[in-house]
Amino acid sequence: MSRKHPKHQDRRQASRSGGSPGQTPVWLYGLHPVSAALANPRRECLRLIATNETAADAERLARARPAAPPGVEITDRREIDRLLGPGAVHQGLAMQVLPLEEPDLDDTVKDQKIVVVLDQVVDPHNVGAILRSAASFGAAAVIVQDRHSPQTTGVLAKAASGALEWVPLVRVANLARGLDRLKELGFWIVGLDGEAGDMLGDKPLPSPVALVLGAEGSGLRRLSRESCDLLVAIPGARPGLSLNVSNATAVALHEARKQLRG
Repeated sequence: MSRKHPKHQDRRQASRSGGSPGQTPVWLYGLHPVSAALANPRRECLRLIATNETAADAERLARARPAAPPGVEITDRREIDRLLGPGAVHQGLAMQVLPLEEPDLDDTVKDQKIVVVLDQVVDPHNVGAILRSAASFGAAAVIVQDRHSPQTTGVLAKAASGALEWVPLVRVANLARGLDRLKELGFWIVGLDGEAGDMLGDKPLPSPVALVLGAEGSGLRRLSRESCDLLVAIPGARPGLSLNVSNATAVALHEARKQLRG
């Protein structure tokens, strides 16, 4: 069963043929990512599909949100599984959307106090979790290098649990130059490095601050490390154990937020 509005047929047709020129539609799935996307006026939503069990929730979300797509398509779980591919935990709810407009670095960080910079963190689950922490602790953006970061797929959006709509994911062509630009804009660059002599929390963090974290295993690359004004390690109770990069980001953001609040 499908409920559609005729005036939106042209947009529905665009979604089936690949969306606007230069934009490839993606599927978001799960209650929180879909709900957050519907609440985001900057997000163009094309199709909303639900099972019979989730149809009432989908209709309620569509009525209450400014960016609702044209009606709710009711189908079964097997069809949603087919559309999304194996392993997608969709909770019987999915929505096809166009990618968000790429945010500008300068405009995004202007007059802000905390940003996160990721040095070749490529796992979409980690980047999604970091976006979620950034939203929780008030970071203005998560900045990544375009060539060495995951695309904004449904996997990343599910891990972000809605935060993809709230925290700009800023892509830069060259991370070292991006860090230089942040310095020009007044940011202090603080890198998280397990071998640093200073410990996070032992001394005041400068403000505004860009917290830079590297990929698990390899950590910060040499150029990224050399771009930092300060390197700190996260103190641990057990030597030799390290945190997942998304957990390390949450700890660093918590400390930065605590210090900013005084």
